Amino acid sequence: MEKNEKKYNIAVVGATGVVGSTFLKVLAEYKMPIKELFLFASHKSAGKVINYEGKDVVVRELTEESFKGLGIEIALFSAGGSVALEYAPKFAAEGILVVDNSSAFRKDPNLPLVVPEVNAFDIRNHGIIANPNCSTIQSVVPLKALDEKYGLKRVVYNSYQAVSGSGMKGIKDLENTKKGEDNAFYPYKIAETCIPEIDSFLESGYTKEEMKMVDETIKMLHKPDLLVSATCIRVPVPNGHGVSIMAELENEFELDEVRELFRNYPGLKLVDDPFNHIYPTSTMANGNDLIYVGRIRKDLSCKNGILFYTVGDNIRKGAASNAVQIAKYVIDHKML
Repeated sequence: MEKNEKKYNIAVVGATGVVGSTFLKVLAEYKMPIKELFLFASHKSAGKVINYEGKDVVVRELTEESFKGLGIEIALFSAGGSVALEYAPKFAAEGILVVDNSSAFRKDPNLPLVVPEVNAFDIRNHGIIANPNCSTIQSVVPLKALDEKYGLKRVVYNSYQAVSGSGMKGIKDLENTKKGEDNAFYPYKIAETCIPEIDSFLESGYTKEEMKMVDETIKMLHKPDLLVSATCIRVPVPNGHGVSIMAELENEFELDEVRELFRNYPGLKLVDDPFNHIYPTSTMANGNDLIYVGRIRKDLSCKNGILFYTVGDNIRKGAASNAVQIAKYVIDHKML
């Protein structure tokens, strides 16, 4: 592909948060062609100075007028659902491409929900693009690989999600309960137990987090008849989500074929030598954008069923990096 030498005005909304600061790190790592960088946050963070690639950038307060007239072309949002609902449409109305990390727009049938390795064809050069839930992102990539080769009938998820998925409150709760202090954020001491509750419970008995995995998988794979269920568990791990996946395929498969498929699929890293204790771990995924996949075996409970385990850095590939990769796709394909 011909290199695009043009530079772009890029904004980060929620720049001082955990994901927002990771946006900046990933933008630099990916050497994004930035003409001018604009940083926005709440009133309490306004005026803070952040150094990006040797240049000090002052954080601006996000207001009705603060982003207008600046020539912003792409905005990366990580400021929560309520801020996204209020401001993302206003940015889009100014002709700015918005990639939003919250759950605000994921279920909107008129807006794309994207993991580039899975459905880059849904990326567009205007309006709002939703970034999926962290645990869904690392799951749909290997599922897409399987669907392309064997067809996909049913998926069962069990996720083991790190405290960084809750932001600083979750991280601090793990640190404090490790010291023997009382829990202040989670309903139990996260240092002492796994907690099968992420987000609020629905009348069905599922949590909102579990239904995010269900709905987002179906939407991104463009398979409205796909059967999906999920159980999401918070675990005492600082960073890096794990997801155990059972997939029932439409056609027969051989394990060696699946390993070769995963080995060569974009975004995946095969780590599957369990007899030598080599399999995906949270520490392995920490700090990079690969999705690690291993513990591959046939499901004994159904025909054409396969079991495997994935791990990904939920702050990077599960949030910031996936959003930057969407922006990078738009730039690399000269869509702006």
